[in-house]
Amino acid sequence: MSIFFKPEEINLEALNQRGKNTMAEWLGIDFCEIGSDYLVAKMPVDHRTIQPLGVVNGGAFCALAETVGSMAANLCIDRSKFVALGLDINANHLKSASKAFVYGTTKPFHIGKTTQVWEIKITDEEGKLCCISRLTMAVVPLPTHGK
Repeated sequence: MSIFFKPEEINLEALNQRGKNTMAEWLGIDFCEIGSDYLVAKMPVDHRTIQPLGVVNGGAFCALAETVGSMAANLCIDRSKFVALGLDINANHLKSASKAFVYGTTKPFHIGKTTQVWEIKITDEEGKLCCISRLTMAVVPLPTHGK
């Protein structure tokens, strides 16, 4: 059983389309796998995501973590009524990555009515853990704009 709201309507093409004209597109982040309780995105290790020493910048790890975690959080709610917004993120950088792609896999710790907490594990091409992140999301009603 899926944790996602209307899982039959979720597909990779639509998720990647939502990232058009955003930081996710600029960084080359691409959603590549959807499971019943997880979401995976990959990010290239290239001139957009590295720091001067040639390894992934810690901020790029955080951008990947927030992108995949935020998308998953919003897939768990009725987006006609609510939106999930980033409230807090932390990241521990464990190992550098300097080639190919890194992969962010997110799974929930908690999916509540007003908050969600997600774990994001970022690994390199060899499956070695490079970064572990925790993302807390606030679930709020969509603004009514005077309705």
